[in-house]
Amino acid sequence: MALRADDLIDRRRLRRKLTFWRVVAIGIIALGVIALSTWFYGDDFGGSTVDHIAKVKIEGTITEDEELIKRLETIRLSSKVKGVILSIDSPGGTTVGGESIYEEVRKLAADKPVVAEVGTLAASAGYMIASAADHIVARKTSIVGSIGVLIQYPDVSGLMDKLGVKLEEVKSSPLKAAPSPFKPTNDDERAMVRKLILDSYN
Repeated sequence: MALRADDLIDRRRLRRKLTFWRVVAIGIIALGVIALSTWFYGDDFGGSTVDHIAKVKIEGTITEDEELIKRLETIRLSSKVKGVILSIDSPGGTTVGGESIYEEVRKLAADKPVVAEVGTLAASAGYMIASAADHIVARKTSIVGSIGVLIQYPDVSGLMDKLGVKLEEVKSSPLKAAPSPFKPTNDDERAMVRKLILDSYN
């Protein structure tokens, strides 16, 4: 049965109304998402829209962490963050990783009060970062301290002798590629490694 002209007009009007209300619904949902994001993250996405204390967790092995550095910078620049708690539970990590986070915490502490809260352990690079705060709070059983630099390497030269394997090498200088796991470390090589350790430590 053929549709009348009036029916076609009514259907077109209905489609237009449905399209209009779909657009309105999508707009309301989008505004709701933006409002919730602003409420939870603030205008700078660094925290709540109200004044608050920020808490940052630093756990496990510490390495170079650009995401953490950026988060600390965002917290430092946020006008809503009035203080910071660093929750640290770490045995340490790399020298560069610890140093980069330490420096960012020092910048943060220059602008806002920073307290380091130690869990079970804050040693080596973990303690270095904690020392950048204004205060360190720890439990009686927490292990805090022991900043040091360590280099470990195996010596498989005895195993190579048993297997009848010899290492041939040509070097541009006597200390190139030292220490090597394929031969015992001599006094000059050990002194060079110790100097590197002390340079990093000091």
